[in-house]
Amino acid sequence: MPASTTRLASAVKTARRLLNSIIAVVALTAVVTTFAASALAHDATPTAAKSQGWSYPFSCCSGYDCRAVSQTSISERPEGYVIKGTGEVVGYSDARIKNSPDGEYHWCSVAGANDGKTICLFVPPSSF
Repeated sequence: MPASTTRLASAVKTARRLLNSIIAVVALTAVVTTFAASALAHDATPTAAKSQGWSYPFSCCSGYDCRAVSQTSISERPEGYVIKGTGEVVGYSDARIKNSPDGEYHWCSVAGANDGKTICLFVPPSSF
């Protein structure tokens, strides 16, 4: 085989390796970006108490499950917090109850549905 053919074959192999490496890096970057984006929770709207807002923890929210709710949509009864829209009762000792960083109620429900099951309920500190 002539030397020019051997050099050309070697150059093709090198180019193929480089292309495969670039494809692998691009694919890996896409996978990491996808998983990183899905691992981020979204932020609560800024309030007077938290002017920069705050982030719902990933364990409660996958980007659309949580939202601030009015204090009239949650009532405190002897058995626990009652979600008025669903009638669901979340006991005071339930692990889904979280302290609200901004002193407002925030409700996280499955898929953010108004008739969904509670994932987390952020409650303001008790006044008593």
